[in-house]
Amino acid sequence: MATIVVAHGAWSAGWAWRKMRPLMRAAGHELFTPTYTGLGERSHLATPDVGLSTHIQDIANVIEFEGLSDVVLIGHSYGGMVATGVADRLSERISQVIYLDAFVPRDGQALADFVPQQQRDERRDETLAGDGWRIPPMAPPPDTSPEDLAWVTPRRLGQPRKTFEEAVSLTGAVERLTRTYVYYSKAGPGDVFRQFYERAKAEDGWRAFELDSSHNAHISVPTDLAALLDRLIAG
Repeated sequence: MATIVVAHGAWSAGWAWRKMRPLMRAAGHELFTPTYTGLGERSHLATPDVGLSTHIQDIANVIEFEGLSDVVLIGHSYGGMVATGVADRLSERISQVIYLDAFVPRDGQALADFVPQQQRDERRDETLAGDGWRIPPMAPPPDTSPEDLAWVTPRRLGQPRKTFEEAVSLTGAVERLTRTYVYYSKAGPGDVFRQFYERAKAEDGWRAFELDSSHNAHISVPTDLAALLDRLIAG
């Protein structure tokens, strides 16, 4: 049995991993899916001061207060920023890090550094048109089923812009851990994740795989994702 902690994607929350819980439990694993400050059931805590470091602390606190060790840490999408920061801080408690179609920053990088300028400008304008500090959610992938759209759309919330603009501070400890990158091959327009997949294939210390899925495999193809994770955990 593995102890798995998920750092979820932007605008999302722990609820989005609901389909994965029984699948991972059936495989003998314990799955923690905490929600970041300011999102999901913790949306009442959102403020302009919530940043990437807040979300890193959220996940680090779960690991520390639950007394977890030998953790398989998963980062999906924006959660790759969070997982990297957590793994660097608590490397002695982490057995491996698995990035699922996720950002993989180096020291001093923010998520915004990986987004094309035109897209950054568009998102800034959308933010300023709202309350000025929450970036509205992007639309789910076009192959999301009508049933899943009805489920996820009202639950996806604006996210404090500081989480995208704050740079991560790393010591290098994360680079000594076993790291795996899973690229979701049904990429949408403006795909920003293939660069990390290519990096994982080129650098030492990585395993790299593809999954035939659009960006939210935990929602669209949970059985396929659970099977892959089970194999990755088993080594």
